[in-house]
Amino acid sequence: IMIIFLYGEDTYRTREKLQEIVTEYKKVHKSGLNLRYFKESFNDLYDSFKQSSMFSEKKLFIIINPFTDSGFKEKFIDQKEFIDSSDIVVISQEGTIKKNSVLLKYLIKNAKFQEFDFLIGLKLKNWIKLEVEKYNSKIDEGAIDQLIQYVGSDLWRMSNEIKKLVCFSKNITKSAVSSLVKPNVEVDIFKTIEAIASKNKEKALSCLGDHIEKGESPLYLLSMINFQFRNLLIIKDLVERQIPYYDIAKRSGLHPFVVKKAHYLLSSFSKSELEIIYSKIFKIDREIKNGRIEPLIALDLLVAGI
Repeated sequence: IMIIFLYGEDTYRTREKLQEIVTEYKKVHKSGLNLRYFKESFNDLYDSFKQSSMFSEKKLFIIINPFTDSGFKEKFIDQKEFIDSSDIVVISQEGTIKKNSVLLKYLIKNAKFQEFDFLIGLKLKNWIKLEVEKYNSKIDEGAIDQLIQYVGSDLWRMSNEIKKLVCFSKNITKSAVSSLVKPNVEVDIFKTIEAIASKNKEKALSCLGDHIEKGESPLYLLSMINFQFRNLLIIKDLVERQIPYYDIAKRSGLHPFVVKKAHYLLSSFSKSELEIIYSKIFKIDREIKNGRIEPLIALDLLVAGI
């Protein structure tokens, strides 16, 4: 099979695999004159595909994100020459693809394919270890856990944080991560949600104060709280409908890491409580936009009133 299909939400590993294919191709075909990149345009691709080469070497055609072009899908599927060709066609699609996509089904059937979902759990831990080892460095288990808590599954940021950490020390510890890596706002906001769930309003208000001291906007913080409670409500609904845990991420459209973080808090809230909180957030947001209340005061009142 001469069609290679790379896809998934983890754009870091998708692009890394694509670069690996290009590098291996260049090792064999040193001229590089038969390496071509295309964005959606099927006609340009087909014209280049049909042209005879001056060099007796395989062509490598790389097509970037073609799923947004319905015309491309239809023409590519109708053209059977790609399957039988000795040349190589690589299709790289980033982001979510609808499961009922005709082009997706066609490529799964006719191409050598690889899907790149976000890494979580042990797979993410192993990726971090291997990435650190590339720099002849080591990392403690506690440091790995702290990195995951602060950064999540964003390998673009994770890669940059690791580069920073190995410059600081060849033996990365948890304290080094705490000192050098800034947590995602989402991570800190989740601490506020945890405090609210445990009915610890003092801690929740203290967490909000920390955000404000860092210069973060009250409106942005409100939007993040809204986002977290919306996720809790979605997951709570699926749980009450007895959807299996392993299927919740797919049904909700939420990242598995988000589902995992939110799931253990569900016992702290009934569905009706979550609906009331979500309604309060919506009401406060509207009052802020209408100029009836200052954002910072509204944020404090919201947390104190939950």
